[in-house]
Amino acid sequence: MLKPSRSIRLLAATAVTTLAVGVILTGPAIAADSASPSPTAATKVTFTVGMTEDIDSANPFTGIAAVSYEIFQMEYPTLTEYSANDFSTGPGLAESWKESADHSTWTYKIRSGLTWSDGVPMTAKDAAYTFNRVINGQYERTNFGSYVANITKAVATDDTTLVLTVNKPSPIMEKLLVYILPEHIWKSIDQKAVKSYKNEGTPATPTVGSGPFTMVERRVGQFIRMQANPNFYRGKPAVDEVVFKIYKNQDALGQALVKGEIDFADSLESNVFKSLEGKPGITTISAQYSGFNELAFNTGAALADGTAVGDGNPLLKDKKLRQALSWAVDKQAMVDKILGGGGSPGSTIIPSMYTALHLDPANSYSYDPAKAKSLLDAAGYPAGSDGIRVDSKGNRLSFRLFGRTDSAGNNSQKAVAFLKGYFQAVGVEVQTKMIASDNLTTLIGEGKFDMFEWGWVVEPDPNYQLSTFTCANRSYKDGDAVYANLSDSFYCNPAYDKLNDAQGIETDVAKRTEIAKQMQQMLYDDAPYIVTYYYDNPEAYRSDRFTGFVNQPTPKGSLLFQYGTWSYESIKPVVASASPTASASPGQTISQGEAPAAVSSGPNWTLILGLVALVLIALGAGVFLGRGRNRDLASADDDRE
Repeated sequence: MLKPSRSIRLLAATAVTTLAVGVILTGPAIAADSASPSPTAATKVTFTVGMTEDIDSANPFTGIAAVSYEIFQMEYPTLTEYSANDFSTGPGLAESWKESADHSTWTYKIRSGLTWSDGVPMTAKDAAYTFNRVINGQYERTNFGSYVANITKAVATDDTTLVLTVNKPSPIMEKLLVYILPEHIWKSIDQKAVKSYKNEGTPATPTVGSGPFTMVERRVGQFIRMQANPNFYRGKPAVDEVVFKIYKNQDALGQALVKGEIDFADSLESNVFKSLEGKPGITTISAQYSGFNELAFNTGAALADGTAVGDGNPLLKDKKLRQALSWAVDKQAMVDKILGGGGSPGSTIIPSMYTALHLDPANSYSYDPAKAKSLLDAAGYPAGSDGIRVDSKGNRLSFRLFGRTDSAGNNSQKAVAFLKGYFQAVGVEVQTKMIASDNLTTLIGEGKFDMFEWGWVVEPDPNYQLSTFTCANRSYKDGDAVYANLSDSFYCNPAYDKLNDAQGIETDVAKRTEIAKQMQQMLYDDAPYIVTYYYDNPEAYRSDRFTGFVNQPTPKGSLLFQYGTWSYESIKPVVASASPTASASPGQTISQGEAPAAVSSGPNWTLILGLVALVLIALGAGVFLGRGRNRDLASADDDRE
């Protein structure tokens, strides 16, 4: 599931085909090195996804990167699911649900006869355990607290009945995207251990889940290997394995798709995406997407109780300063030059993709450096002798701006460069530093920043995203350590919180939408963020190998990194002709004298063998032909977008 994004987004083992007559063809198999996933069984169908960013954690209570949520939803169910067609709510682990007449409880009918991937029965007790752990935990509430804000307890009255008690009506009880975890595994991981628990599966001890896939191997910055869960309630997927392979850069990612090293390339840069258009066997799609990027200001870092933390520049507490800077940013130029036109200028924190919820704000900021300068003058920040503005006490408007070393396509670095130029053009000095996303997360939580560039991926329901600006979601302290919560600008406005409380209990859709729009306007006016752009999701895949992809939403939404696992469950190999002397699984061809290889192994070997035969006729037997490929692969740091 695409969750809080901070900008995120393998190789399957392939055959070495040997001809009995002495001709050996080496296909695009992974070299036997430490950066390669473990070899798959000869008959396995492997779907390989290439990307330039790694997960930040495989622990659902810890990870906040979009790609991390892709792994979580492949492993763990939720009570309900968003449909592929239009994000409408449908059954998930729960077949049905009902609110009590007095609005005090919700009862969910859990599917019967289910098991976890290790064969242990999965029941409503696992769901009750998970919800209670989030309700009663501090660390666990970071990712999931907004869903349980109105839930006081969870009880499994029997193996197929979950009852959630609420202290007030809630409009999100049909949209509780809390991953249900196996109690028999997680009950031994206490409050202290959960903070460092990796939850990474191995071939000997795969993660225990009940989604369509479970993790069997991870090497940081290199790959993640998932195997199909035969106990998945909608049936075992046609793909036996999904491997996520991390590439160092976008060029290598595009080349890998062309060469057949991967089957799917995600979050492509515009130039790489355009280079793949029209390539034989490759289909490209610039998908609609629900993400935005932003410049965030430290508006006054503090704990949820108001205790100040960090070392942010106090000048950024001034709303007039932040508003003035909002006029200095040329968002359209950033869309054109960073995204290659694959997006649109940003405004509010609910992306324009969600047409019913998105607000086109009143008094919108446009690119007007002259107005930015005028507003800075009016706010009491005249230019100094060196051109850098100062406040009434002579404090220079000089700020630290952090970007991410590990963003897809180095887009964060590009955005930081643009922002630095825009601000310096109006007399504001910016000192930039690029750091890894996990380190930036720590600094943000501790309030040790002035500004940073990052982004979010926004759920179809606005509750989660709106909650990230509440006072209660500022950082918290556990012992001597300060931990990040959802708030990263430390915006705290009692009027905003009051509106958030109201939308959290408003069950009339039209009234709730109006409240959400009021909140968007309030944030836009107060400017804790400058939402720089909404971006598309350029994807490409080997349509000569796999078919059955599902868009979310229909007809132009993303094929992967969805709110659900629709494509992973639906894709299947393209049926290819087998060698006349051997049989093959769907989508495979088999060379003479060899067992079938993983379906993601590369080009049409039947055609190649035919060509080789012609060569042998002309040149005689005993000729050795090698097929090589470049492997410009390296690890990538974690990212949370």
